[in-house]
Amino acid sequence: MKRRTLLLGGGAALAAGGLLWSNSGQVALSELASRPRLSYPPLIDTSQTGRFSLQAQRGNTSFYKGRPATTLGFNQPYLGPVVKLKQAEVSASVHNSLDMDVSCHWHGLLVPGDVDGGPHQPISPGKTWQPALPITQQPCTAWYHTHIHGETATGVYAGLAGGLIVADGEDDARGLPSDYGKDDLFLVLQDKQFHDDGTLAYDQSMPSLMHGFSGETILVNGQIGAVAQPPKGIVRLRLLNGCNARIFTLHMQSGREMHLIATDGGFLPKPTALDEIRLAPGERADVLVDFGDAGADALVSRADMNAGMGGMMGRFQRFGNFLAGSSFEVLPFAPTGEKARIAQLPERIGPDLPDANDVEVSQVRQFSLDMPMGPGMMGGGMMGGGMMGRRGMGGFAMAINQRSYDMQRIDLQVERGAVEKWQIFADMLAHPFHIHGVSFRVVSENGGAVSAQNYGWKDTVLVNQSVELIAKFDQPAPPDLPFMYHCHILEHEDNGMMGQFVVV
Repeated sequence: MKRRTLLLGGGAALAAGGLLWSNSGQVALSELASRPRLSYPPLIDTSQTGRFSLQAQRGNTSFYKGRPATTLGFNQPYLGPVVKLKQAEVSASVHNSLDMDVSCHWHGLLVPGDVDGGPHQPISPGKTWQPALPITQQPCTAWYHTHIHGETATGVYAGLAGGLIVADGEDDARGLPSDYGKDDLFLVLQDKQFHDDGTLAYDQSMPSLMHGFSGETILVNGQIGAVAQPPKGIVRLRLLNGCNARIFTLHMQSGREMHLIATDGGFLPKPTALDEIRLAPGERADVLVDFGDAGADALVSRADMNAGMGGMMGRFQRFGNFLAGSSFEVLPFAPTGEKARIAQLPERIGPDLPDANDVEVSQVRQFSLDMPMGPGMMGGGMMGGGMMGRRGMGGFAMAINQRSYDMQRIDLQVERGAVEKWQIFADMLAHPFHIHGVSFRVVSENGGAVSAQNYGWKDTVLVNQSVELIAKFDQPAPPDLPFMYHCHILEHEDNGMMGQFVVV
């Protein structure tokens, strides 16, 4: 099951349903009765054992009944368990039972480069990687996924990803839902394309590579059309965008508020009421939703703001479509009659965050996220061979600061303990920018104020023209096992929009 034959073909695959369009109105319970109930990933709790094991494996998954698809997963046919980590040293074991290299990057964990699981730490077929993970960070929602250079997009798309929860056991004292699968719901949001026989399709056409691959069918926790059944009261949704490229703009169909309590790197001081929240690939958000009225509802999203062709005309067209576009269903909710443990929103969650602008920085760095340009883009010049190779698309590589990723080149050296300001610029498309090994604070977006959803600790931020961030680099990373910084549109990352740095 090699990288290019894992997903059966590309190009003209047909959507097989599951993307349900609805502009207004509220979901009726009667409409949801026939749908399957949403299930949640198995939970591995390391609180007592201090260890966990994962195995990358092949499997068959019937996304549509009676139509099995070849998939990959950790410990199961598709996706992986949610691993709950205590704040201590945790021993991990990752075995590769596949016939291709995989890795296991701990996206959002603040661990040293020698256990980060990036492109320089492949796990060969039949081999086992056993890192010790020093977990000292604050509670957060994170995830893990394969990170083999040139193969991350297809590996994650096939299912090599799972969830992480860093916990300190104090959520009850905070007044937060914490009963996994009951009032604390881990939701992996993805999109897929399917062939008519139910097998996964992966489109390698020019638009899919330039904008990143998006499918027409929405999955939550690997399921199509499933219904969540929360109790009557306050419910916590741990939202993870596990897509290759799709950007969600999420809101509740009924108009009820979502209360943001945590971003990628941890808690906010208090719940922040939002009508909608944007979630780009790699980003996470913990929100509280009050289902106390027990009425049916649905989490819906507006159109992907990156839809359409590139260039400035494309940017304006995308923005217009984004504002006027229909909403599509992501996950319906049919609350049960069971009363939730939590009936009221907490007033406070944690201490105030320091002013991110009131920090002295030792260096300012600039990064441009560069898309390929040239006469071949709009014509047939890039439609030949090499459409998704390790070294770029038809000879036009993605890049950062005009340099496409090279595993043998160290792009930056950062002093351990240094506080730096990074300025990231993106033209043509919005790009989710991820940095390994740090949590950062966003200090400006497009030269202006920071949006409410980006106020807290982040490790991935959507750059829609420009973002400034401040990060402190506490975790070491040696030259042979450096940290990455990259666009988290996986096709962009695989095709060179990535750099690497050491922290010494």
